[in-house]
Amino acid sequence: MINLNINEIKTHFSSYLAKVSNGETVIICKRNVPIAEIKPIKTLPDKKRPIGLASKEYPDFKISKAFFEPLPDDIIAAFNGEGS
Repeated sequence: MINLNINEIKTHFSSYLAKVSNGETVIICKRNVPIAEIKPIKTLPDKKRPIGLASKEYPDFKISKAFFEPLPDDIIAAFNGEGS
């Protein structure tokens, strides 16, 4: 783990980003007080997760075709915080 003040990471950001990509965690400090952390993200699986993994445990559970249809405009607007 590397602790750095803001000015240091601003000056050498790309080199510290390379360290993060190699698995290192960087703690960013403001006047030696930790305020943020940069760490590598976990690799995502290469393939999509299949639907119905629990079908043996719940054989009566079915996903209707309507589940895969696009959402109505009013619901999309609600998710975006519009029209409230």
